[in-house]
Amino acid sequence: MESEPFGLIRIEEVLEALSAGEIIEEYPDDQPYPSCLVLGRTLTDRPIHIVCAPVSTERRLIVITTYHPDPIRWEPDFKRRKAL
Repeated sequence: MESEPFGLIRIEEVLEALSAGEIIEEYPDDQPYPSCLVLGRTLTDRPIHIVCAPVSTERRLIVITTYHPDPIRWEPDFKRRKAL
């Protein structure tokens, strides 16, 4: 979040993106918890990808990493990687 090439991602932006985010990929074999990639947008419409692990038995969400998806590597909707 702090060394993001598209600018610092603030905690408030992560929360905004998560509040209306959409799971675009799932990683069921990740350890120690299955995780997923969420695409969300901030109140200023900034796209943010959040890799997180929902731990329902503990009623918590572990945020693993967040980043602004690179338009060179992602389709315009930021839901699919471009074929390289």
